[in-house]
Amino acid sequence: MNANPSHFIDISEKLKLIAHPVRLCILTGLLEKGECNVSYMKNCLNTPQSTISQHLQKLKASGIVEARRDGLEVYYHVIDQEIIDLINFLFKTPLKR
Repeated sequence: MNANPSHFIDISEKLKLIAHPVRLCILTGLLEKGECNVSYMKNCLNTPQSTISQHLQKLKASGIVEARRDGLEVYYHVIDQEIIDLINFLFKTPLKR
């Protein structure tokens, strides 16, 4: 175990970020699908596009997700292995790596 206090602060911040129901749903959906755009998430989550975009920006700024542009579309996918492992543990089903 890493006894470095800054490590615990980093983990705590990640937990706070994914604790929001919409962000947890976004991450779970991204892991199930591999990657998708905001329009697809909007239809799946029945949540306004602006709300999803705001949550994705927080996840992107924290280094949990990454964006890939394809023409006019932006596709998101999860890149943080600790988050992938944590979500897989929480749902007790490997979603995707």
